[in-house]
Amino acid sequence: MTTLENLVAVVTGGGDGIGAACAAEFRARGARVGVLDLSPGEAADGLLPVVADVRDRASLDTAMAAVAAAFGGIDILINNAGISAIGPIEANDDDEWHRVLDVNVVGIARATTAALPYLRRSANGVIVNMSSIAASAGLVQRALYSASKGAVHALTLAMAADLVTEGIRVSCVAPGTVDTPWVGRLLAQTADPEGERARLAARQPTGRLVQPAEVAAAVAYLASPGASATTGTSLAVDGGMAGLRMPRT
Repeated sequence: MTTLENLVAVVTGGGDGIGAACAAEFRARGARVGVLDLSPGEAADGLLPVVADVRDRASLDTAMAAVAAAFGGIDILINNAGISAIGPIEANDDDEWHRVLDVNVVGIARATTAALPYLRRSANGVIVNMSSIAASAGLVQRALYSASKGAVHALTLAMAADLVTEGIRVSCVAPGTVDTPWVGRLLAQTADPEGERARLAARQPTGRLVQPAEVAAAVAYLASPGASATTGTSLAVDGGMAGLRMPRT
């Protein structure tokens, strides 16, 4: 297990799902973790929950300062907070486009800006953004969500180019369909939740949904000193969906 001992990480959207799995993985590897969320959960040893909203720059400034004060700095930022959107290009109105892009893309810019003064003082400054298979594969009924995650991928590369000379590494993780409460809520809105779950599982070559802990392990690797030569990359955790072309059965 790659160590993260003596490092401090901040996870946005860390209250549940992939974010909560990241917080648990980082703590297991020896890091202290600030969880930023609208509902960040309960405090524990090495875990500081802070109420924050990625749509609100002032709340992020306050939250980052609180984590840095509690743990002595910030070494790692996990930009995980995000929301979903369903439908083809005409399905969502202007307000919904602005809402999703504000959280999924501008939220990363706000959180990163708030964390940068601390990351610049770290000897292991790392940012990991949460992208998606939707950034590179055309998925049905996901126009707005795909646009937001495509932007996250492009933003990751631009951030990596800007920050590499400062010793700050920036990469992203691109999960497939992950078995989270978020996905569960989306499935519950369909006419056939179990059938839709089976279809989602089947479209990944492994034949199953990705587990949050598997995404968290990839994030922890990218954030660790063991990945010190890795920046400006997207790591797929998608059951082979991006790269494999399986025969139809």
